[in-house]
Amino acid sequence: MKLVFAGTPEVAVPALDALIASGRHEVAAVVTRPDAPAGRGRRLVASPVAQRAEEAGIEVLKPVRPRDPEFLERLREIAPDCCPVVAYGALLPRVALDVPAHGWVNLHFSLLPAWRGAAPVQHSIMAGDEITGASTFLIEEGLDSGPVYGTVTEEIRPTDTSGDLLTRLAFAGAGLLAATMDGIADGSLKAVPQPADGITLAPKITVEDARVDWAAPALRVDRVVRGCTPAPGAWTTFRGERLKLIQVTPVPDRTDLAPGQIAVGKNTVHAGTGSYAVELLWVQAQGKKPMKAADWARGVRIGDAETLGG
Repeated sequence: MKLVFAGTPEVAVPALDALIASGRHEVAAVVTRPDAPAGRGRRLVASPVAQRAEEAGIEVLKPVRPRDPEFLERLREIAPDCCPVVAYGALLPRVALDVPAHGWVNLHFSLLPAWRGAAPVQHSIMAGDEITGASTFLIEEGLDSGPVYGTVTEEIRPTDTSGDLLTRLAFAGAGLLAATMDGIADGSLKAVPQPADGITLAPKITVEDARVDWAAPALRVDRVVRGCTPAPGAWTTFRGERLKLIQVTPVPDRTDLAPGQIAVGKNTVHAGTGSYAVELLWVQAQGKKPMKAADWARGVRIGDAETLGG
């Protein structure tokens, strides 16, 4: 088939690579979000998908909105058979959805209908799921509600951050998306409607969602930290300033600390929760670089009555 690939962040690059390498389809163009400011100088930088496409000599389209007439005209000129999508980042209007004969097929990082929305991996970890995966489905105008072509499953490991899990899903999902294109092309694959039961939503994680509630159980604190790492970053407050929590681990045999209470050992920093303590392993104070929690604690000289989270 002739394909137009739509995607923007680094997590979409493995899927683009898989389609280029497959040899069965022509990636005629790539659609991605416009260049965005990045770094201290805030200079405009092309998306990871745009950079990879340019390296491969593929035409790159960067519409401000996918309903822009110039973009729609070029899309019709290319006349793709199908448009595979991975984390493109913009809502596709019906006028664009109708262009390819086989529609737009999205790679979504959950086992649909679970975790429809922008942050499926983060929500899956924060909810304590043991298994997740990726799905390919035909995009329709509802939120991740279209019929499913295929899935792959992935175990969520006890120490997985959302970054760890998303990296594995990006590569497993790349193979799934390539296989889905093959199945659509040869007619062996048909999309199956999603079940009406088991629908959960995964809206974008806000900064407030990433704030740690020390009255919550230790397992919940650990899941929030892992689910929000690397972005937007779990955090609490200490002495009125924000403290980013990069890595913690539950300590089930320590139950003597009140929620938010800090206990500093020779090489350990424990904090109380609503159940048992967690050990702070890596933190980042406001305006500082990430550091081991024990080094941070020695530097700030924590008093006996001080707590996290106010």
